[in-house]
Amino acid sequence: MPQSRLPYPSEFRHQMIELVRAGKTAKQLAQEFGCCSKIIMHWVAPASLAQNRLSAAPVALTGAEREELSRLRRQVRQLQRERDILAKATAWFASQGEKTLMPSSS
Repeated sequence: MPQSRLPYPSEFRHQMIELVRAGKTAKQLAQEFGCCSKIIMHWVAPASLAQNRLSAAPVALTGAEREELSRLRRQVRQLQRERDILAKATAWFASQGEKTLMPSSS
């Protein structure tokens, strides 16, 4: 007999939907939070349909808004690269297992 799980809390489902909308993939979220990617997509699909119905009229961006959007996207990519580098460096230093000598302040 298969084990049954309690349903995920609605707040958790809403957070997953928002993270997918923010650009994360269902597979990334499934690995990070320990749930199935199919279930995340099962939550996202109806939410996307509802969102599409609400935003039937497309909103055009002005030139300044387009420039700002491009600048912010570049900045996000740069920050993500920096975060990844720091995470790799942290993992590398942790794997070394040796104490790093810090110069004394005296």
